[in-house]
Parts: sequence; structure tokens; C-alpha cells
Amino acid sequence: MFSHIKNLQFEAKPDGPDAAFARRLQEILGGKWGEMTVANQYLYQGWNCRLPGKYKDLLLDVGTEEMGHVEMIATMITRLLEHAPLSLAEAAEGNPMVGAIYGGSNPAHFIHGGGGAMPVDSVGMPWNGSYVTASGNLMADFQLNVTAEAQGRLQVSRLFNMTDDPGVKQMLRFLLARDTMHQNMWMAAIEQLKEDGLEAMPVPEAFPDSPDFTEEFSYTYLDFSPDGDAGQGRWASGPAPDGKGEFRYDHSPRAHAPEPVLPPGDPRLYGTDPGMVQGVMNKVKSKVT
Repeated sequence: MFSHIKNLQFEAKPDGPDAAFARRLQEILGGKWGEMTVANQYLYQGWNCRLPGKYKDLLLDVGTEEMGHVEMIATMITRLLEHAPLSLAEAAEGNPMVGAIYGGSNPAHFIHGGGGAMPVDSVGMPWNGSYVTASGNLMADFQLNVTAEAQGRLQVSRLFNMTDDPGVKQMLRFLLARDTMHQNMWMAAIEQLKEDGLEAMPVPEAFPDSPDFTEEFSYTYLDFSPDGDAGQGRWASGPAPDGKGEFRYDHSPRAHAPEPVLPPGDPRLYGTDPGMVQGVMNKVKSKVT
């Protein structure tokens, strides 16, 4: 059961209109790494969590907070669109800066949204549920959540440097602070899972009946760039983070299977017949010689 409180978690009020920046702000609302994504991601992870207690509560608490951030950003976008010129003539009446802002605005904000925010990104692509991952494995989900918060913090930071509006900057400061907390929180939750003995890795490094795979593949860095420097990294030698193996470095990885040769396909599919291709090549060779 959800309750809606009319007050915002933090003020979302610009000092003036800016339709062009409203368009940019759509990215952290309806983009792949926007608030609509993390809100739904955390809520679905929580609803799908089969482990009652602190982990389920954590997911649902943060998902609910993120839904409040959706409302904050939508409110800010709507306010940035207030008093924005609706035509080139209106824009031309003011100073050149107003005309530039008009040129950078998203017409869909006015045509589709009636002067309000929309569930789209900064180029108008609709938000969609494929952005959401809720796997049922807490370790896998929490690791992705760290990434989601890192990307969110990055985008908020970039937007902060794209506006001079003090009111907008204050809201972005708040969002950045909360994203910082959430990123650290998910990293702490990963450590908590390990301490509770629930999970060390999302899946075993190899199946118990395949020790040869573990020995040769689970901890070996394969260098496919002979002149590269990847072999100097932490991932090429020393103990692995899972504590179950030692990294090793293979500077000349070998193939483990021969070149695949596929049989002719079903003729009813009208694919290219390998036999015909070989015949054409033979004819070309005979002409050359």
C-alpha cells in the first residue's frame, strides 16, 4: 500500500523558465539511468525478493524514495516550462537568449505534454520497462544497483554544469547527495550479504563436476592485444576478490575448438548453399590461373 504526501522531499523550483534545460533534465527523469528506472528497478527487486526482512525493506524503502525523486524532477521540468515562448514570434520579442532557448526546447513538451514533463529521455525516446532488472538474485541485483547509481550521479553532475539557475542547482545538489548515499548503501549491502553468508557471487564460478574449467578459465586473464598493457593490472595476478582462486595471465590464448563448418541449410529456407559458393570460388580460381 502506498501513500502520497503532497510535500516534496526537497524543493524543486527554478529561479526562472528555461525550456531548453527542461529538455535536458528529461534524461534523469525518463532516460535509461533516470529516476523512473531506479524507482521501478528497486521496487520490482523488492516485490520479487523471497527473503523477508531487512533486504526486502531496503529495496522497497529506496524504491519509494526514488519515486519521490520522479515527482521532484517532473515538477521542476513543469516549472521550467512556465512562461516559455510558444512561437518564434514570441521568442523574437525578447532578447536573443530567449530565442536560443526557444530553439533548444522540445516541442513535444507543449504539444504532447501541455507544458509538462513526460516519461521520455532528453531526445524524446519513451521510457520503457526493459531498463529494469530484477533477477531474484540479490547479489546480482545489488551490483547492478551500484552501477545505476554511478551512472545517475554522473548524469546529474553533468547537468549541474549545464545550468546557471540557482534553484535548479540546489535540487541537483540534493539529488547528487542522495545518489552518493545510495551508491555507498548498495556497496554496503553487498558486504552485508557476504557477512550474512547468503551469497559471495551471483552464481558459482564453475559447476562442481568441472574442476578443469575452474583451473583453466575461471581465473585466467586472456590477453588478445599482444602490444597492450592489460597484463600489468590487478586482474592479471594475485588473489581473486572472491577468495577462491589466483589470477593468472595468458599472453597468448589458444583456440580450444577447430573452425566451425556448418552443413547446408534446409532448402526451403532459401539460404545460400555452401556447395554453390565453393563452386563459384573454384571457377574464379580457374580463370585467374
